[in-house]
Amino acid sequence: MERQTRKGGCGWRGLPLGRSARRLRSIVAASALAVLLSGCQSMFDQAYTPNVAPSDNPQIVDEVQKNDPRAQMGAREHPRIVASYGGEYKDPKTERLVARIAGALTAVSENPNQSFRITILNSPAINAFALPGGYLYVTRGLLALANDASEVAAVLSHEMGHVTANHGIERQRREEAEVIASRVVAEVLSSDLAGKQALARGKLRLAAFSRQQELQADVIGVRMLGEAGYDPYAAARFLDSMAAYARYSSVDPDSDQSLDFLSSHPNSAQRVDLARRHARNFGQEGQVGDRGRDYFLAGIDGLLYGDSPQEGYVRGQTFLHGGLGIRFDVPPDFRIDNKVEAVLATGPGETAIRFDGVAAGDTTNLANYLTSGWVAGLQPETVKQTTVAGLPAATARASADRWDFDVTVIRVNDQLFRFLTAVPKGNTTLDTTAETMRNSFRRMTPEEIAGLKPLRVRVVTVGTEDTIASLSNRMMGTDRKLDLFKLINALPAGATLSVGDRVKIISE
Repeated sequence: MERQTRKGGCGWRGLPLGRSARRLRSIVAASALAVLLSGCQSMFDQAYTPNVAPSDNPQIVDEVQKNDPRAQMGAREHPRIVASYGGEYKDPKTERLVARIAGALTAVSENPNQSFRITILNSPAINAFALPGGYLYVTRGLLALANDASEVAAVLSHEMGHVTANHGIERQRREEAEVIASRVVAEVLSSDLAGKQALARGKLRLAAFSRQQELQADVIGVRMLGEAGYDPYAAARFLDSMAAYARYSSVDPDSDQSLDFLSSHPNSAQRVDLARRHARNFGQEGQVGDRGRDYFLAGIDGLLYGDSPQEGYVRGQTFLHGGLGIRFDVPPDFRIDNKVEAVLATGPGETAIRFDGVAAGDTTNLANYLTSGWVAGLQPETVKQTTVAGLPAATARASADRWDFDVTVIRVNDQLFRFLTAVPKGNTTLDTTAETMRNSFRRMTPEEIAGLKPLRVRVVTVGTEDTIASLSNRMMGTDRKLDLFKLINALPAGATLSVGDRVKIISE
């Protein structure tokens, strides 16, 4: 099970679509849980290893330019970027779609000698970015938000603009400072895992561009759209969709707005206005260019949505992982978040819960494991051996700064699963909260594992009895069905559907 960082990037940046990566109500509590760990690497970084090597058969060209130092720069960073986003997303239908779009744009590139290599990243984040040498990346989360080929073309042409304008060279000059900062992070943080994640975020920040460079890439991108025969107004249209997504996310008071696309780019109004002004060079809106909606929808029908099977799933208040064969529930008033390094949950009174796992190795005595030094502030006299759902387990108390902790370790075959529950000192809910979590943990039955399916984008045709309300009611994986349905279909207020229209829903 590979936990890969989802944050970072440049270009068209955003939060995971749907069950967004919500900012915890108590950042202090979450940090306390991380500090409690003193360097034991999570199993989530060990058990699943995606293929993160560069593809042998790039989708757009046979190979990037071997003698170009910029290509060498991109080649060096490519495996790290792919690993940081959970590997490549492999689906021949979707790959052909993206290759078709990118191929049309390559033909009108400002640098006809520049070759491009497109990678679809297996991430629900809404993002796209470029590395020097023609390495382009787009996440499946962005494809889920787009509504036609011209919108994806707008994103890719923007990123191609960064490449042809050599924006990556200036970005690379910032790497030395990033390396110095990374060393400080590695030395200061007690958790090896946290340090590695900080290093990864530093690398991904190298894909960020200045505001002036973003505007320049917008101009180049709109020109490429029009010359390739796509709707040149798609750039403005998709920027509108990004702004709508920002509003959708802001409804959640715990949403981390610092990761939103608009936080690191020129304001949306400025970019939309610029994109529309340049699009007018090709004609009036709605009268020029191809949107490519039909073949786009065919290419993303069945696209994986949200968490991948390797990461496990959140369904309501429950975390389930079919590959590991485990599940547990958080209390009704808690918020659960399937994050990079662990599953986290927060509740009333700054209560925080962390769940992760490590390889058991030759660990046989769980009491000895608890006192082996990976928990800071452990109170040895509180260690107790017990069972959870018939499985060998051990519990203990720990204390650090202003926090009290319950630590529970459960062994399942060759794996150890860990619950860390934190409450502020003086909070009397530690025992009941930790016990509730322990009691909810169990192995999944074969029937449950077989029935656990990922969410996907499904394209449906509007029938005579269908309405926006009835179709949105079929959405899964969100408690804001109507809002998300309107968002992924770019439906404005007061919009209606006609029989025969094709729309996206999220379901199994």
